[in-house]
Amino acid sequence: MRVLGIESSCDETSASVVSSRGDDVTLDSLVILSQDVHAIFGGVVPEIASRAHLAAIVPVVKRALAEASCSLDQVDAVGVTNGPGLVGALLVGVSFAKSLSASLGVPVIGVNHLEGHLFATVLEDGAAVPPFAALLVSGGHTLLLDVPAWGDYRLLGATRDDAAGEAFDKTAKLLGLPYPGGRHIEALAKNGDPSRFRFPRPMLHGGQRAGDADFYDVSFSGLKTAVLHAVRDAERRGALDEERPHLARAFQDALVETLAAKTIRAAVEHGRTCIVLGGGVACNAALVSAVRERAAAEIGGAATVFAPGPRLATDNAAMIARAALFHLERGERSELSLSAFASMPLAGGR
Repeated sequence: MRVLGIESSCDETSASVVSSRGDDVTLDSLVILSQDVHAIFGGVVPEIASRAHLAAIVPVVKRALAEASCSLDQVDAVGVTNGPGLVGALLVGVSFAKSLSASLGVPVIGVNHLEGHLFATVLEDGAAVPPFAALLVSGGHTLLLDVPAWGDYRLLGATRDDAAGEAFDKTAKLLGLPYPGGRHIEALAKNGDPSRFRFPRPMLHGGQRAGDADFYDVSFSGLKTAVLHAVRDAERRGALDEERPHLARAFQDALVETLAAKTIRAAVEHGRTCIVLGGGVACNAALVSAVRERAAAEIGGAATVFAPGPRLATDNAAMIARAALFHLERGERSELSLSAFASMPLAGGR
């Protein structure tokens, strides 16, 4: 069975083919075309993103099919992200997928982008399957989930303001670094002195207990404000260039420690020894290392932490195709009235 996946929720136009033979799932192809033009504006411009998807989607799909040595008449279903994301960008992918589905006479399956991120790592490591605790961290979302089984997603906590990736981008802008900021802060932080600055670990303190409203939630607005004050102070002293790597390190340490601590809380409280990270920030080496160290210390040798490589951590169609395959095998289909939604909760109404 072959599924063609399409992803256009933000500023990557992506297509992929996955195939299944019994219990074995193979990634046959993955094409991702990133829109570098948004770096000029320091963030994604929705109208530009939509127009770029329109221009790219046909050649990207053709390339994915060619790399999979698959013709259109060999496609058994089309999976497409239909939320959450930029509505105009999503509509390009959804409209294309529905048209292709109708012309081929095969099912179309709408996929929640966040669910796709949960499936990303299993394409690289077949052991990354439920039950597990999951941390989804990207430019638009930060969620903690308990996942007893595929299709059963229980929201534990979320960000109350900025997503982790957004916090990286805004802090990078304060430090005069390019957009997107995550990889630039990570690179700069490697040369930073961890003792030079210490920023607050937001919503993280020893008095929190399971059941408290802030036990799993995170917030990064206060952390950004602390960075802002430190940057302004360095500017007044004429020392920003000198302090920049130390500020980047202090910011990353604070964010990573907060996310790692909350993730291990989720795993311990729900008896999970398997932890899955997903989303663009999930390929941050400091975050992955911190989660693994805490898991080993607090859960023990049975703990396993899975994180996708950079290609599957970013927005990509392979994870969408894999999630669509799961729904297809359960007999689920979407109607041709399938639409796009800027907001689409994965679980728990948030």
